[in-house]
Amino acid sequence: MTRTLLLGPEEALPVDTGTATSFTQASAVRLVIVDPGAAHTVTVVVTQSGNDIGSMTMPGGSVETLEKTVKQDYNILKFIL
Repeated sequence: MTRTLLLGPEEALPVDTGTATSFTQASAVRLVIVDPGAAHTVTVVVTQSGNDIGSMTMPGGSVETLEKTVKQDYNILKFIL
């Protein structure tokens, strides 16, 4: 049985670094690609319009949990392929 602790509202990720979504207080973020036919690349940046830390491509219809320590002050954004 999987458990999920909801601590904030569901939110669509932006498509550029200038409007990156901050998950400063989160230790885990659940990412869902709703469109079953489209893959998306999720990129982690330190600050809005900042340098990339890393990225991953998620297939359409997939669900991933991105984990970090609460002290890691990262932002997340989505690029549409």
